[in-house]
Amino acid sequence: MARFTKIEVLATMQRTGMVPVFYNADLEVAKQVVKACYEGGVRAFEFTNRGDYAHEIFGCLNKWTAKECPDMILGVGSVVDAPTASLYIQLGANFIVGPLFNPDIAKVCNRRAIPYTPGCGSVSEIGFAQEAGCDLVKIFPAGNVGGPSFVKNIKAPMPWSMIMATGAVEPEEENLNAWFKAGVTVVGMGSKLFPKEAVVEGNWQAISDKCRYALDIIAKAKQ
Repeated sequence: MARFTKIEVLATMQRTGMVPVFYNADLEVAKQVVKACYEGGVRAFEFTNRGDYAHEIFGCLNKWTAKECPDMILGVGSVVDAPTASLYIQLGANFIVGPLFNPDIAKVCNRRAIPYTPGCGSVSEIGFAQEAGCDLVKIFPAGNVGGPSFVKNIKAPMPWSMIMATGAVEPEEENLNAWFKAGVTVVGMGSKLFPKEAVVEGNWQAISDKCRYALDIIAKAKQ
């Protein structure tokens, strides 16, 4: 069962403005990355469903996080079907994210009051997702569907929209300022936060520093 309410999850994402996106088949590596992000100020983290037995890794990681990083909200990404969403919800996922919009996932998540953030590439998809109860929608792949200008053009006629941008987001001032100036609620960030060499070398401090740097930029951009 999720440890955080739907309102708490969405409020945390809105307040911090960033959700790291990460997957590793090694549980110990995943723990260290979550811990590094936590120490860098992150409070919502997306573990992606991208490898064999990923749900087993997540189940163990979620139990560990509850003890070691008690304020960290752990969710799951890359979910494309309702059975997978149900599996992760049973393992304690606090939110579900996907690269596409699947109404069946919305039903499963709504029934359990779990936030579902689907990937949308058009204004119509965003509208259908909102109609299905998705408070926060993801534009994906953000850089390919139009970047910050796409967000700005959505917010003009649909100012109530809460948007997550994932893809083409970097922990750099110019990039993050552009996204938040356009009107995103939160950004999802993957490989740019987790340089391969830092993970291989176990340089967890470097990841904490990147998170802290990005969150500082976002805080200023939102003022």
